[in-house]
Amino acid sequence: MYTVTMERECACFIKSEYKKESTFQFQQEAYKYTITLMEMMNEDFCKTHMFYAEKSNDNEYLIRVAANTESGDSCSTDSCGSCGC
Repeated sequence: MYTVTMERECACFIKSEYKKESTFQFQQEAYKYTITLMEMMNEDFCKTHMFYAEKSNDNEYLIRVAANTESGDSCSTDSCGSCGC
C-alpha cells in the first residue's frame, strides 16, 4: 500500500473535502493523486499557503505546507488552522 499524507492542515484544507491521509494500492495512483491534489490546492485555496509534494519514503508521499511569501498575508505555518484561510 502507498500512502499520501498532508503534513499540516490549514483552515482551507480543513474546510475542503480532502482527507489528511489516503491510501492506494499502486504507487502510480498515489503519485498521481499527490500531484493532482497539490496543484488543486495551490490553484483553489486562498493563496496564504503554498503546497509542495515529496516522496518521504518508499511507500509514502507527503504534501507539505508553507507560507506563501508572495501573498502579502502574514500567516505563519506554525499557526495553520487559525490564520483565517
